[in-house]
Order: sequence, then C-alpha cells, then structure tokens
Amino acid sequence: MILGQNQYGKAESHVVRIVRDGATHHIKDLNVSVALSGDMEEVHLSGSNANVLTTDATKNTVFAFAKEHGVDSAEQFGIHLARHFVTSQDSIRTARIRIEEHAWERIGVPGPKQHSFVRRGQETRTAQITFDGRAWQIVSGLKDLVVLNSTDSEFHGYVKDRYTTLPETRDRVLATEVNARWRHAWTGDATDPGPTDWDRSYEGAREHLLAAFADTYSLSLQQTLYQMGSRVIDQCPGIDEIRLSLPNKHHFLADLSPFGLENDNEVYYAADRPYGLIEATVLRDGADPGIPADLTNL
Repeated sequence: MILGQNQYGKAESHVVRIVRDGATHHIKDLNVSVALSGDMEEVHLSGSNANVLTTDATKNTVFAFAKEHGVDSAEQFGIHLARHFVTSQDSIRTARIRIEEHAWERIGVPGPKQHSFVRRGQETRTAQITFDGRAWQIVSGLKDLVVLNSTDSEFHGYVKDRYTTLPETRDRVLATEVNARWRHAWTGDATDPGPTDWDRSYEGAREHLLAAFADTYSLSLQQTLYQMGSRVIDQCPGIDEIRLSLPNKHHFLADLSPFGLENDNEVYYAADRPYGLIEATVLRDGADPGIPADLTNL
C-alpha cells in the first residue's frame, strides 16, 4: 500500500472582526478553512503525531491573526495565515486557505450611530394568496434577512439555576435572521381588484423592520422582536398582524488570553448551533386575534 495525497486542518472557523472607529463600526465576517500538507506519512502509517500541528491550533491561529493583523481583505488575511503555517512548522510544506466572506451593508437610518448592518444578498421575499370564492387572504413576508448590531445590546438579570453558565453582559453583538409574515387587512370579494402597489407595501414593511432593529437599544431579543413588529403595525395601516421568528445568531468573544492578546470586543466566534429561537405575533388592537394557519409555520 502506498499513501497518496493527503491533508488535514480545521474547516469553517467562523470569525467576525469588528473595528470600532468611534460611533462608526466596520465589520469583516469570514468563514476560514485551513488545509495543511507535508511530512505527514507517519501519522497515517504508525499514528505518530510528532509532526502534527493540531487542528485546534490552526483554529486558534485564525482568531489570533484576526486580532494581530486585522482583516483588510480575505486575500490578504489568507496570505498571512498560509505564510505563517508554512514558515513556522518544518513538517508543513503547503498550506491551503479557503475563505468565504459574508458581505454586510449598513442599515440606512439617520443619526450618528453607525453600528447596524444587514447581510447582503440573502433575503427571500414570500407571498401566500388564499381565495375561497368569497374573500381573499393575502400574507406577505420575507425570510433569511440577516441583521446585526455590533453594540447597543445587553443581556442580564435573567433567572439562574445550577445549570446556568452564561455570563451577564452589558455590551454584546446582537444578530438574527429575520423570518416574518404579515397578514394584510384587505380581504375583498370575488369582484374586488384590491390594492395594486404590493411592491411598495413590501418595501415599507421591510424598511420598518430594519429601522426598528437598528433603533432599539436591546435588553433582550424578545424586546427587539416586539419593537420590530409594533413598528410595522403602527406605520403600515394596511397590515393587521405580523409574526416574527428570530433565531439568535450567537457571537461569542474569542478567548485570546492564552496567546497574550486582549480581546476588547473585537474578535468573535460566530456559532451556528445550537441557537435561541424567539417567536411572537404582534396584532393590531381590535383585529381578529386568531392566528390563521398561514402564519403558524414560518
């Protein structure tokens, strides 16, 4: 038997680097996969780890380099990493760094604070139209709209029991993926053509969801959800009900202390699961309180 091409490393280290330039924040969001190859025959043939740099160390390097070198671009960050692995370990001959960058753009709300972002290119618009021969029910919505506030979010004062380990925080990243459906007040009849500018209605609801997310100083994701739903109901008279499902896209501060580095709310580990899931419905006062089947499954 002859050992052929081989490599190893750590895949999909999701690192988020935030640069805080006063009230204006800048964000770089990278998914980094490292593959190393070289003098690795013995680990396969005899199990000797003498030439093996652990995959955990490669992950730690990604987070430490995000602090030490910053992230000017995905390409430059990959160059720093690849050069480090090949030049620092005699057993490593080749380093392959693959990076996916998630682009964010600012939520365009007026004011001096510039720390609210929406993920670019992720949103899907939805619509469900039901007609029973007598009346219409129109449910519009969106899904996969990823948003983030890099500050103005706290989480503390919660119930603690013997299994509670989460530390309280007075400044955290708040990120979520907005999944929303809203029921229009118009029901019409078989001959009623109904409203015509559905596009404007959709854009208005989306704008108010984003504005409320950006404007709310959040003490919990539940509070933010209610403010988002309330703003749509308040500002869009043609909408009677909105249901929101907001998974908490957790961003945990990366522990850089073992490398002698201080992490002053700059480098985050973005965890995809498990996640908190916050869901609620906001109704116009006086509207039918019954949640239609259309809204029960987002």
